[in-house]
Amino acid sequence: MAPAKTPRRTQDERSRQTTGQLLAAARELFAADGYAATSLDAIADAAGVTKGAVYHHFESKRDIFRAVYAAEQKRLARLAAAAAERKRDPLDAFYEGCRAFLEVSLDPGVQRITLLDAPGALGWETMREIESDSLRMTQNGIEIAMKSGRLPKGPSGPLAHMLFGALCEAAMKIARAENPKAETRVTLRQLRALLDGLAAQA
Repeated sequence: MAPAKTPRRTQDERSRQTTGQLLAAARELFAADGYAATSLDAIADAAGVTKGAVYHHFESKRDIFRAVYAAEQKRLARLAAAAAERKRDPLDAFYEGCRAFLEVSLDPGVQRITLLDAPGALGWETMREIESDSLRMTQNGIEIAMKSGRLPKGPSGPLAHMLFGALCEAAMKIARAENPKAETRVTLRQLRALLDGLAAQA
């Protein structure tokens, strides 16, 4: 009996695999060495592909960093959403999502990619474009808390922008602090006090 033939991978499957290898290698290098110190040659070597393969999938180092940053933002959003879902109270859920975001941002690799290198490599407008899903998630959490009566009713957009911006700035401050864990604890206490103050007006 002839052995079963292994199905040949399609071009799309091979392309997705190569892209995945490049993103995984780039993420590791960007997290360890930083954007400036990482070359496309190093990414190609780490991924086990040619430099030509890199250019086939990405236009530049900035382009591949943008893809890594976008993937990192999606991962952080999933972690925040999972933390929020563990709480039944909408305000507690919102706080837990924020707490998860700040605590995962303690990871040196996350800090390097999302907080320290992204502003210079991508710029504010590109960062905010990529973070739009996280902003919508923040606004959704606020709207749920408003509908439940845990926050005073009103326009959710301005409050979402203020809190999202504050969280991003807090994460940046934590990344640059001498004692990031202590800075995170202080930030979370103040965030809880802020949310409780808003809730008292409901």
